[in-house]
Amino acid sequence: MTFSILFRVFLASAAMLAGHSAALSQSPTPAPPQAGAILVIGATAHLGNGNVLANSAIAFEKGKITLVADAATIRLDRSKFVRIYDATGKHVYPGFIATDSRLGLVEIDAVRATQDFSELGTLNPNARAVVAYNTDSEVLPTVRSNGILQAQVVPTGGLLSGTSAVVQLDAWNWEDAAVRADDGHHLNWPTTQVRRRFGPPRAAEAAPANQYDKTVDELHRFFGEARAYAQKTAPEAKNPRFESMRGLFDGSQKLYIHTGAAKTMQEAVLFAEQYGMKPVLVGAVECWMITDFLKAHQVPVILAEPQRLPSREDEDYDQPYKTAAALHEAGIPFALSGNGSWRQRNLPFEAGQAVGFGLPYEAAVQALTLSPAAILGIGGSTGSLETGKDATLFISEGDALDMRSCRLMAAFIQGREISLDNKHKQLNRRFEEKYKRQ
Repeated sequence: MTFSILFRVFLASAAMLAGHSAALSQSPTPAPPQAGAILVIGATAHLGNGNVLANSAIAFEKGKITLVADAATIRLDRSKFVRIYDATGKHVYPGFIATDSRLGLVEIDAVRATQDFSELGTLNPNARAVVAYNTDSEVLPTVRSNGILQAQVVPTGGLLSGTSAVVQLDAWNWEDAAVRADDGHHLNWPTTQVRRRFGPPRAAEAAPANQYDKTVDELHRFFGEARAYAQKTAPEAKNPRFESMRGLFDGSQKLYIHTGAAKTMQEAVLFAEQYGMKPVLVGAVECWMITDFLKAHQVPVILAEPQRLPSREDEDYDQPYKTAAALHEAGIPFALSGNGSWRQRNLPFEAGQAVGFGLPYEAAVQALTLSPAAILGIGGSTGSLETGKDATLFISEGDALDMRSCRLMAAFIQGREISLDNKHKQLNRRFEEKYKRQ
């Protein structure tokens, strides 16, 4: 056989294998628009705003919630509904929102070719995460199965990473997915510490003061130029980086500041206020030390996952678990965040961990629903079960914050009933069948 014939045979074989692999694990097709009114009745409804209805009636039509009431106090004409879910003994929640995620921006963490969440360079405010968002990711259905129906997809890398976007997790393309594109810029505040990457744990070493100061001075210079540029309505020469930052200075975008140390959090907040920007702290593992400062400056927090190790050697072993309760008691608005992409599926259970260490249950639900929605600027249309809001919700057979009983029987995004199948379930069915035959 000649080389050309061998090459054609190789290509044909590769195509057949790829097609077979795709057939085994395809992402579910996006759901069609809602057709007719739907009623969910009898469930315990966790409204997302701190309230609960023990015996609820929730109706929605054309993607919007039309009724939220106590089922025992109203009369319903059931003939008006094309489908009725009897959810007696079950629970209804607003769709959970994953903040500070890389969902749709990375497929396999260990394969660099599947990563699309960072750009080269240190100052990239014009980079947009939303255009890199992959709606065909096989990771998305795995997190939807645990009630995460919306997410903030966030770029990383450098000092200014670019703009994030809020997306819903059932769409054909990023334009369909976008709930709020370019909701804010992400600043990785410089650290004052150097942590050892390898070897036994030990106290963090102080970074060279001049390097930290030099980086902060660089940020002041850059943001000062960006503010001066934003004050010009028609600049002579367009600057793509500064153009993308206009929203920071007119209040339409927020500045998400990624930092964890108490000292740098305070410096970062004062930095943002100096330029008239709306700061949100992300990570904020030591925020429990400065709750008075955060409340005085009205700074919301996106708190890093509760299931982690303490950040300091002298911290309580359970400090990461109880930080959320400390923020709640101090009256500071906060959302809980997971980790990266595929591990976002554990986000509800991390909220359950915080409940075990003092956070009230409904406050934990709110930290996954209405609180992140308010921080991300979409609280007027989603995040809670209220009439007029998007019908983005799910029905669970048990407690959605408990991995033992979180089993979704149905989920809806803007009224559309989505598939809850995913690659994990497909593999389970496949190998279940294998061992049945033995």
